[in-house]
Amino acid sequence: MAVAALEQDILSMRKRRQLYSLIGVLLVVAVLVSGYSKSNAMNSGSFVQGLSKFFDYPGEIVIEAWNAGPAFFGLVVHFMPFMLETLNIAAVATLIGGTFAVVLAMASTRNVDSYAPLIPVVRRMMDIMRAFPELIIALFLIFVLGSSPVPAMIAVAFHTSGALGKLFSEVNENIDRKPIEGLSACGASWLQRIRYAVMPQVAPNYLSYFLLRFEINVRASAILGFVGAGGIGAELRRTIGWGQGAGDETAAIFVLLFATIMIIDQASSYLRGKLVGSGRAH
Repeated sequence: MAVAALEQDILSMRKRRQLYSLIGVLLVVAVLVSGYSKSNAMNSGSFVQGLSKFFDYPGEIVIEAWNAGPAFFGLVVHFMPFMLETLNIAAVATLIGGTFAVVLAMASTRNVDSYAPLIPVVRRMMDIMRAFPELIIALFLIFVLGSSPVPAMIAVAFHTSGALGKLFSEVNENIDRKPIEGLSACGASWLQRIRYAVMPQVAPNYLSYFLLRFEINVRASAILGFVGAGGIGAELRRTIGWGQGAGDETAAIFVLLFATIMIIDQASSYLRGKLVGSGRAH
């Protein structure tokens, strides 16, 4: 009898939870519908009418790129210096940010015998670094330092330090402590334990996260070009601003961005495979 009563109670609780979930979903849908109705009423062009034209501009870009013929490849070559500038911004920012991230990760991880009172302080520092998007930091720095790639590099490096520091610290938390304990028993210093016991374990994951962040930073650096940071983003802003007639240039920039991200992704797989000794990763 007791078992039957318990099963009945569980079934009743399950039905009640499902009812509450359904009510919650209905409330969310009601809020979304009312919000859509309000915003659609304020939108002079009407959302539904605009949705029917969603593919008009991308279609114009494709058509203009196709009509350019062989000259399209000349446009790709023309924009390569701007792409290289964006890559330089992303590369320098990732190197600087990655270097600081290693220091922050080592100082914020209990598993590597970091100084305990320093751990919460460093973790809050990384939270602050991640809290501010690159765009906000870049806008502030451009106001202070003027329009140039330097504000973009500083903004991306600052955010990268916090983001990679968090990821690196999580990698540190999952290492095997036996090598650390062995070196500690032999009288090794903290830096020696980090170099010979920690880094060999975390290096493959560090490299993987580092290259992933580089890929993200390439896109971030391109976006920052829209606010005056230079690089391929500034050219993309110009071509999109021109609208009709510059679709071939816009398409060339998109092709360059796609090719760059693809190359970085393949390089990440290859280098990580080499580091772990398993050949090229697939």
